[in-house]
Amino acid sequence: MIKLIASDLDGTLLHGDAQELSPETIELVRKLTEKGIHFIAASGRQYDNERRLFAPIRDEISYIAENGSMCVHKGEVISRGIIEDDLAYRIMHDIKKQSDYEIVVSREDTCLIENKNPEFVNHIVNVMKNTTEIVDDITKVKGPFLKIAVANMSSHDINNYLLRLQEKYSPALKVVTSGNIWIDFIVPGYNKGTALKKFMDLFHVKPEECMAFGDQYNDVEMLELVGQGYAMSNAAPGIAGHAAYVTDSVEEVLKDVLAGID
Repeated sequence: MIKLIASDLDGTLLHGDAQELSPETIELVRKLTEKGIHFIAASGRQYDNERRLFAPIRDEISYIAENGSMCVHKGEVISRGIIEDDLAYRIMHDIKKQSDYEIVVSREDTCLIENKNPEFVNHIVNVMKNTTEIVDDITKVKGPFLKIAVANMSSHDINNYLLRLQEKYSPALKVVTSGNIWIDFIVPGYNKGTALKKFMDLFHVKPEECMAFGDQYNDVEMLELVGQGYAMSNAAPGIAGHAAYVTDSVEEVLKDVLAGID
């Protein structure tokens, strides 16, 4: 019997470029929690942003935020990973040399961006609706930093830059895609899989009692950990190989889970 379900958001529960969950999705998750199944939102997004997305049921679920760098249950942070300041500033200075990439620095209380690209600022503040602080120089902000993310708003071809960053900063940090335009820097040992394991231990559930959904390389550890891992049919190349199943719709699988209980 499934006792815990974790799902990525962008490209998985959030379809296309959607920034709101459908009423159907919210209702399905509500029904699952009412049946005693733990539901965990697992995203590269910030905690505040995740709570906004799940507003009608925000206190009924748990959260993996910042790609596993922050885990929250019932309002309590149960785990956090911090990037060393010196390394964080080195990355920021490096990325700023690339005119076509924007930087988001995540702290526990907010994310910080520069006010240089109106399209990017609008995306973070008004589209994603992140809790955001706009600064003149990102390299002057104070930590501690949970995550650094870079985005290319003009191109979806980020793989070459991803490889360069991985060669330069691995193994000091894990460097992964987190959507079509995003590259994330995460503290080693902190990912969606290690975060999910903390919740499995907290709730005393076994891998075979868990289900997870994802579509990107930052979902791999989570998909491999659970007994029933689902890759989205439009996932990034190779992701399906890390999952037991492939699906077009998280919602249809959730309906099947509920039908099996009833």
